[in-house]
Amino acid sequence: MWLYLLKRTVLAVAIIVIAVTLVFFMIHAVPGDPATALLGPRATPEMIAQLHQQMGLDKPLAVQLATFFGGLLKGNLGLDVVSQRPVADIIFEQLPYTIDLIIVSILWAVAIAVPLGCYSAMKRNSVIDQIVGVMAVATIAIPSFVMAVYALLIFAVTLHWLPAIGAGEGFSDSLVHLILPAFAIGIGWIGYISRLVRASMLEILGENHVRMARSFGISEWRIVSRYALPLAILPTVTIIGVGIAWLLSSAVFIEVVFARPGIGALIVKAVNTRNYAIVIGAVLVTTVLTVVATTVSDLIAASIDPRTREKL
Repeated sequence: MWLYLLKRTVLAVAIIVIAVTLVFFMIHAVPGDPATALLGPRATPEMIAQLHQQMGLDKPLAVQLATFFGGLLKGNLGLDVVSQRPVADIIFEQLPYTIDLIIVSILWAVAIAVPLGCYSAMKRNSVIDQIVGVMAVATIAIPSFVMAVYALLIFAVTLHWLPAIGAGEGFSDSLVHLILPAFAIGIGWIGYISRLVRASMLEILGENHVRMARSFGISEWRIVSRYALPLAILPTVTIIGVGIAWLLSSAVFIEVVFARPGIGALIVKAVNTRNYAIVIGAVLVTTVLTVVATTVSDLIAASIDPRTREKL
């Protein structure tokens, strides 16, 4: 296990370095001068040159990249020249909103998808199984930002049941403001996870230890919940860890549609203004989140099924 953690740590560092380096060169390749975008069209050449110096843009790209990684080793993500605040403070102010959105989206999707997948496997080829299959494919096919727009128009604009924009104030108000964004992200995962659980459950229900349990007269629900589900849930745990990157990318669109604060909306704003420090810092944090989530999902899978520890 310790050797596995060491390998994953080395791999995580390599992934972070590659991701940040790629984003660094990509954002510098985007047309437009960040100083002009921040100062406006009336900025004088002297003002632009001064801002270039403050942002370190007067130095070669290799020197800028080395400076960033040097500051990163000291725990410093740089300074935002617009607000004159540390980049880390700005990012970690917005990050909790995105994490809350992702957690709520996953929790409600898993709470519905896992029972649906189990029931579909138990009632294989029944009418209910076919209806669940059609609904699952339909929810997977609809992009989250399309679902967000229609949910906003129906439940917020037309019916006035739920708030349309913002993150709310206080615990209960924040939960209400999370309903529509979490619905838009999680609805696709219901279909995906339910089909994944169904396929895994059908495979496990045909194994010898399940047949032996049936021969002893154990009820089907007990067999499913105690013997089959713990093994069938393993692919779902792994997929959720890997899918954190997809959830973060979906959160970008959802936060823009619902005008929510969050790291996705922060990245969009920073890209539009060519704020290099914010973009690179945000990409670094999201990459770390993805790597950590993937590692944690693998460890959870190993704790559920001891047989997978041999593969670590």
